[in-house]
Amino acid sequence: MRFMHMADVHLGAAPDGRSDWSESRQKEIWDTFRSSVADAARARVDLLLIAGDLFHRQPSAAELKEVNYLFSTLNRTRVVLIAGNHDYLRPDSVYLTFPWSKNVACLFSRQCECVRFPEISTEVYGLSYYRQEITEPLYDELRPADNGFHHILLAHGGDFSHIPISREGLAKSGFDYVALGHIHKPQVVLPNRAAYAGALSPIDCNDFGPHGYILGQCEKGRVKMEFVAKAKREYRSLTLETEEADTTFSLRDKLEKQIEQQGWQHIYRVFLQGKRDPQMHFDLEKLMEFGMVLEVQDGTVPAFHLEELKAKYRGQMIGRYIESFEGHERSLTEERALQYGLEALLYSNGK
Repeated sequence: MRFMHMADVHLGAAPDGRSDWSESRQKEIWDTFRSSVADAARARVDLLLIAGDLFHRQPSAAELKEVNYLFSTLNRTRVVLIAGNHDYLRPDSVYLTFPWSKNVACLFSRQCECVRFPEISTEVYGLSYYRQEITEPLYDELRPADNGFHHILLAHGGDFSHIPISREGLAKSGFDYVALGHIHKPQVVLPNRAAYAGALSPIDCNDFGPHGYILGQCEKGRVKMEFVAKAKREYRSLTLETEEADTTFSLRDKLEKQIEQQGWQHIYRVFLQGKRDPQMHFDLEKLMEFGMVLEVQDGTVPAFHLEELKAKYRGQMIGRYIESFEGHERSLTEERALQYGLEALLYSNGK
């Protein structure tokens, strides 16, 4: 039995809140989902498992119609999904009354339920969120039937506010595979037994690294699985080393070279690190105009020439301030205090 496991698709999300690319990223999330469903058809998987948060918020009837059409194109694939904490089942949720395609099974109960597929000797267990937060560990005591079928658990959660999950509990549960959702970083919890597929596309600036889905195969009680990177772009952290001679434009050139090396398609959080001319203050907004730069943090310190300053201001406040840091190896905190203190003393009075 072959399956595809995806989670946290977050259809409808418009990441980053930036007018210049946020709308295009919203469309991109839909395109990545559509393409992944097409992958399921090409891979001839028996099951498409969606472990919660298919939508970023309550879906509309029109959005469900689009999703349902995509599912209906899967001639041999059964789809099983649960609602997560983002698209939880409110009393007026369109999820509850929507007429799904015959190959779609929704586990929309508050308590764990099971859908059975005798033709592939498989049972899928799961439950859905009826509120945004659930603090009870609802999965720890679940056990599948002893009937010779493949047993899969669809589960969404893993932190204190969203169904805490015990790794040890999963290991003892007896499920052949646990398809997890809610944590956006792809990760294996139990080798070939339980995994987070991660968000299909990166949704916020903390979703570093590749994103995609998991392909797996159950055979004789054993599972083989592989992660397939699918998202067009990643959030990446990029550090620019600065020197005393640097200006905003020289940093812009450095940034261009690094982005060319890593890829223009990615979204960057940039950190400036090193020393700068004490009278130079970089224009961070200008750096954010270049490529898909979400944020620039300035962690630079002014490059003071301490011996020259000490000689020039000997006996004065500035000279005494420098001397107060001498006589021992300075920590990073002390080094920064010295640099920032000198900057305030020298330039607050226009010196």
